[in-house]
Amino acid sequence: MPTSSTFPTEKSSTCVVTGGTSGIGLATARLMRQQGYRVAVCGRDAQKLAAVRQELIEIGRAGSGTSQTDVIAAQIDLNQADQAIDLIQQATTAFGRIDVLVNNAAMAPLETFEEISSETFEALVNVNVRSGFYLTQQTWRAMIKSGGGTIVNISSMSAIDPFPGFSLYGASKAWMDLMTQALAVEGQPHSIRICSIRPGAVETPLLRGLFPDFPSEQCVPPEKIAQMVLGCVQEPENFPSGQFFPVTHQPDAAV
Repeated sequence: MPTSSTFPTEKSSTCVVTGGTSGIGLATARLMRQQGYRVAVCGRDAQKLAAVRQELIEIGRAGSGTSQTDVIAAQIDLNQADQAIDLIQQATTAFGRIDVLVNNAAMAPLETFEEISSETFEALVNVNVRSGFYLTQQTWRAMIKSGGGTIVNISSMSAIDPFPGFSLYGASKAWMDLMTQALAVEGQPHSIRICSIRPGAVETPLLRGLFPDFPSEQCVPPEKIAQMVLGCVQEPENFPSGQFFPVTHQPDAAV
């Protein structure tokens, strides 16, 4: 995996990360800033967004002396799917282009099928499906105009192996993976690549909220997912477009 910082890139590149105030999204935003990208993140909590924005600005200053105008932290509720369009418009207006989109934000209700309410169903479809569609389509159009780019979808192992209580979440991630496979073909003429990363258990606030007693030693750190995102962007030979890449905890080899 690439690890070195490269401030600045030859042409200032832009990365949009949804759900960027914690977990995988925050780890990815940090890493992309370290790599010299202008970054746009979104979330719902204004205080968290302000703190993340300041942190990303400082990362940029430490690396290259870039300014606060290289960071967007937008208060967006992806349960309102049209706000996904607003996020991409903010990024393209401010930066002129989008080179990387990381579809990370998601709802993950843990409920048996008979317990799922219509409200939960509608909210999950809005966040995990509708918003993902609008984010990707708006970015796709921008990438066609600018000559290409990379879209990385944060899927889940539940897309292929959902356990009881994750039927709805797993189904939404399977939708994401099928879109990844289909769009890889459509993206070729436009130099647009798209990949899916399928994490298992990741040490995030989302996981702790659902499974407070899950053993930490069996979790993948979010930074490992961020490194794989960077690999999808920088190493197309190792991360072919249209493919799915699992990331699960690997126990230490016996000595």
